[in-house]
Amino acid sequence: MDEIGEVFSYYSNIEVAAIKLSGKLKIGDKIKIKGHTTDFEQKIISMQIEHEQVSEASSGDEIGIKVSEKVRKGDKVFKVK
Repeated sequence: MDEIGEVFSYYSNIEVAAIKLSGKLKIGDKIKIKGHTTDFEQKIISMQIEHEQVSEASSGDEIGIKVSEKVRKGDKVFKVK
């Protein structure tokens, strides 16, 4: 598994994680989010940059994704191979 980003914010009302990417990510990729109390995997089904739908994003981008569980600032994001 390669680390591809870090959560910098979480919007509980809409269950969206804001992630600063350090690698590439695209729709269909499977990710793992891991932190002190966070540990789950999910598939990317939609992704936004500045409220615009995108199909892929790369290092340096700040994306928003819908998450199935609560995440916390500082949680690491990994791409599952």
